[in-house]
Amino acid sequence: MDFGRFLLDGVRAMARGSRTYWTWLGALAVLCAIGAGAYGLQLRDGLVVTGMSDQVSWGFYIANFAFLVGIAAAAVLLVIPAYLFHRQDVKAVVLLGEGLAVAAVICAMLFVLVDLGRIDRAWHLIPFIGRFNWPTSLLAWDVVVLNGYLALNLLIPLYVHYRHWQGREPNLKAYFPVVVVAMFWAISIHTVTAFLFSANSARPFWNTALLGPRFIASAFVSGPALIILILQAIRRLTAYPVSEGVIHTLALIMTVSLQISLFFVVAELFTDFYNESTHAASLRYLFLGLDGFSALRPWIWSALVLNSVALAILMIHPLRRRLATLNLACVLAFVGVWIEKGMGLVVPGFIPTPLGEVFEYSPTAVELAVSVGIWAFGALLFTLLAKASIAIELGEVGRRRTPVAAGEAAPLRA
Repeated sequence: MDFGRFLLDGVRAMARGSRTYWTWLGALAVLCAIGAGAYGLQLRDGLVVTGMSDQVSWGFYIANFAFLVGIAAAAVLLVIPAYLFHRQDVKAVVLLGEGLAVAAVICAMLFVLVDLGRIDRAWHLIPFIGRFNWPTSLLAWDVVVLNGYLALNLLIPLYVHYRHWQGREPNLKAYFPVVVVAMFWAISIHTVTAFLFSANSARPFWNTALLGPRFIASAFVSGPALIILILQAIRRLTAYPVSEGVIHTLALIMTVSLQISLFFVVAELFTDFYNESTHAASLRYLFLGLDGFSALRPWIWSALVLNSVALAILMIHPLRRRLATLNLACVLAFVGVWIEKGMGLVVPGFIPTPLGEVFEYSPTAVELAVSVGIWAFGALLFTLLAKASIAIELGEVGRRRTPVAAGEAAPLRA
């Protein structure tokens, strides 16, 4: 009965807000409706309304899936300093990071579902019901790690919030083992996703041992970039305390990760172009064009420029500590990684085909609308989760009377 009141208080907190809050929710709901309408067209007519084909069977949907798995995995960058290094300022916002992980995982799953074409076939992915083919199928492994990570990021915040709602501190010894599992699980979800690509022996573009490390490094760029922007928005729009030390720590992690990510890209470019092999055909198409086809060349060069400019800003200490330039770097890196890990990774794996044919791909309006709808749903879900989380942590609902406090940190200059 007590737990039911806790859930009800959380729903009530989601239903309270300013005009700005409801305007934001309304705008997201409209985008969700547009995406649902576009998906209705896809269900009616089939995947023919997309830019995908027999030759390029993964496109914009799977590109977003690969990117969002990285966003979900990046929550570990808040979990580790909060629980292993006992950073109180980070612990104050770690539950918000786990809420973002929940929204990102659910959106990643939605992108897989809309890519199926026949949604009624999704039951085959359910263990013990469909033909799951675990552990022989890497896709089955991906289903396991994503659902497991979703469960972990739901259970931990639920327990902590429930104890805070009761006016009691959670027993760290009781849930710390689950936190440790979640730390390793966060790395596994992106590693298994990388293995899902690199296991396709007919796609030499993905057959590289660097794919897993590249996925992790780029996730630790885009994830912190998004978290930094979200935390600033929360600090501006709510009374929730967000320490500037958290933002500075995430910016530093983002800087090092972007350096590593770009180094991996350069290493692959040198290896493949210095001694061109079958693997280099897709890379040549991506960066230079192949047989007169070069639709993806503007995408990947834009990503390199965006990431390079972001890295230049982040490596200059005064610019990294200034909010305006830090936010610019976050936006540039977020978009750059999205292009590199999405259109710059998924689509070139199919071009050229194993027969040497070049079939280009570009997303259609239907794909774009469905994708916008899924992203809007993720933003809507995170907003609602964050609203309830902030209300509980500030003591606005439940029996908690001592609001959460952020730790001290050196200030950022506006």
